[in-house]
Amino acid sequence: MRAIDRKLARDLWHLRGQALAIALVMACGVATYVMFLATLDSLQVTRAEVYRTLRFAEVFAPLTRAPERIAARIAEIPAVDRVDTRVVAPVTIDVSGFAEPITGLITSLPAQGEPLLNRLFLKSGRSVEPGRDDEVVASEAFAEAHGLEPGDALAVTIKGRRKRLTLVGTAVSPEHIAQLRPGGVFPDFKRYGVLWMAREPLAAAFEMEGAFNHVVLTLARGASAQAVIDPLDDLLRPYGGGGAVARADQLSNRFLSDELRQLENSSRLFPYIFLGVAAFLLNVVVTRLVGTQREQIAALKAFGYGNGAVGLHFLKLVLVITMTGALIGIGAGAWLTRVMGEIYMGFFRLPWLEYRLPAGVIGGALAASLAAGALGTLVAVRAAVRLRPAEAMRPEPPAVYRRTLIERGGIGRVFTAPTRMILRHLGHRPGKTALAGLGIAMAVAILMTGRFQEDTVTFMMDLHFGLSQREDLAVSFVEPTSRRAVHELTALPGVEHSESFRSVGVRLRNGHRSQRTAILGVEPDSTLKRLFDTELRQLELPRSGLVLSDYLAGLLAVRPGEQLTVEVLEGERLVREVGVAAVVRQYLGVSGYMDLDALNRLLGEGAAISGAYLTVEPGTAQSVYAALKDRPRIAGTTVRVQEIHNFRRIMDETMLFWTALATVFAALIAVGVVYNSARIALTERSRDLATLRVLGFTRGEISYILLGELAFLTLAAIPPGLFIGRLLCGYIAAMVESDLYRIPLILEPDTYAFAAAVVLAASALSALVVRRRLDRLDLVAVLKTRE
Repeated sequence: MRAIDRKLARDLWHLRGQALAIALVMACGVATYVMFLATLDSLQVTRAEVYRTLRFAEVFAPLTRAPERIAARIAEIPAVDRVDTRVVAPVTIDVSGFAEPITGLITSLPAQGEPLLNRLFLKSGRSVEPGRDDEVVASEAFAEAHGLEPGDALAVTIKGRRKRLTLVGTAVSPEHIAQLRPGGVFPDFKRYGVLWMAREPLAAAFEMEGAFNHVVLTLARGASAQAVIDPLDDLLRPYGGGGAVARADQLSNRFLSDELRQLENSSRLFPYIFLGVAAFLLNVVVTRLVGTQREQIAALKAFGYGNGAVGLHFLKLVLVITMTGALIGIGAGAWLTRVMGEIYMGFFRLPWLEYRLPAGVIGGALAASLAAGALGTLVAVRAAVRLRPAEAMRPEPPAVYRRTLIERGGIGRVFTAPTRMILRHLGHRPGKTALAGLGIAMAVAILMTGRFQEDTVTFMMDLHFGLSQREDLAVSFVEPTSRRAVHELTALPGVEHSESFRSVGVRLRNGHRSQRTAILGVEPDSTLKRLFDTELRQLELPRSGLVLSDYLAGLLAVRPGEQLTVEVLEGERLVREVGVAAVVRQYLGVSGYMDLDALNRLLGEGAAISGAYLTVEPGTAQSVYAALKDRPRIAGTTVRVQEIHNFRRIMDETMLFWTALATVFAALIAVGVVYNSARIALTERSRDLATLRVLGFTRGEISYILLGELAFLTLAAIPPGLFIGRLLCGYIAAMVESDLYRIPLILEPDTYAFAAAVVLAASALSALVVRRRLDRLDLVAVLKTRE
């Protein structure tokens, strides 16, 4: 081993604490980089393979009823490749031992072979046998939630007819990777199930013999979905077509695609925060190392080592630290990818997940870490290379300290001499001090992003389930029916109060802008469904006109007082001009609201309703559930308390992971910045501190001088860190915004307190480690060293 390489090994051993701290910060950046990109790649590759293998459709078109011969006319539309017709029906499901209402969707399977499109991936058992009218396949998630296995029995009610079925298999479908009930945001596998049944018995039960009510198709290579959707809608309009949608707008695919988009956005933010802090730390350490090794650099050059060899020597030191952090980060990122994959598999029911760690991701992580290390130390290495031997033999000129602004303002007299020393040393290198403070501030900001989701979810739940949706149960009917049905529900034992609603699918247009959504008609004096304006003031529903959610109004670029074109997507497909009366605040979905009577007038219907909101007496919920199961016209029931519980469960699973990860990584940043700043300060000022001890300063006083700088730096960094954290949380809120859901920027005081407390604790831990080294300071050895 050459002498210069032995020197490198000794330098690394001497700097082992600082090097490890920097490597861990670097590892945080690499781990988040690998975690986000590897998870993104795994999900993208898996999605593409699942869609291809199971022949996921590209266009979906619901309708009321069409004869089977229409399928041939659909196939004749230019750019259509494959066509598959189906019978799809809403059902209520009864599982033995589970008293709460279960809603679901049942889809037909062909009499022979597999479906042409949207094939099933069997996870257990088998598919239904041709000719059997008592067999059913259930979604794997639903079966797992109820502990169902092939051979178990369950009952379904299809259009008022109860049928007992035998579960013969469980499966996953590309159509229900995000298994959500219509209008839902989070999955509830216990209370919403997806089933598949043979075509003939399902068609007979749903009165669809020789007909279909749903069609899916794929496109010819290079064709656009819109080129097919328009003629398809025209063809299906006489048969009650509800408006075809492309794969991009299919509910399950939308949720999965939005999650992938968020992962991609996160991968562009958080890793580079960590890598930027690591680059700063490397710059500080290497700069100080060059300063303390001036004589050694001169000796190396005197013995014949050229500028290239000296520069390479310091680059090797940076490379070792950087590569150590990168390797730790890659290993941690691979493990975190598995953890994130398990979380996603609990939410998105993919048939499988191909865990991948692509070479491009590893290469990108190494390149990013090396670039951060090189950029962070470029100036310091350049200074070492340019140092001439004669100049290097002389010690660095002593630092020039001046009175600070505080002292010049006359306030300095109230401070003790050690405090003035602290202030002067911090002001001596304002750039270095500012960067160190920025590093600590970023730790505070990252901690806030971990807790931000909890604050947001709590606020959304309070608004949606506490103020807006106040019913105990929401009951929907198989088809629009008379308001008399509400009186029947109110008469059930245990029901205290009921309010009816009407929901209709529409397409809203404003010039070239359009959005497919639903209009919900509610009773004007409703106490169970309440609306709030953008200032969170309760809004009295106007007797005429349309009320839009704030996000929907933004999508359509419309304001109160302006007109919208409303195209009804059911019945006679009426088209009407409706004025916008008001805008309301809403975070889930995009909807329009109208007075119930006004909506029925718009539709040309009588007193029709789609369902009812109910409140029940305490202790009577089970009896009400049982009574609702026996009502043939009821298509589904949503229990508010279970919606809240499910909302919390899903969010807790995701929030706890990111909160824990952000806490650990942010604490490492704080430790890395504070510890390195303290060690460098100790190295720079050891002779000064030893001199003060000889002059009579106590150990506590010199500890105050050194650690007081760290305390001041940490305390000064927390306020800007809280501000940066708020900006980061605002960026995250804007990043996830879509028509599926939005999250408000809500930060509670305990989130600020938590971020500050963790950083203070990390800084205190670092200070204790440095204090131990300070206590072991050898005064004689230090004072013997040359300036």
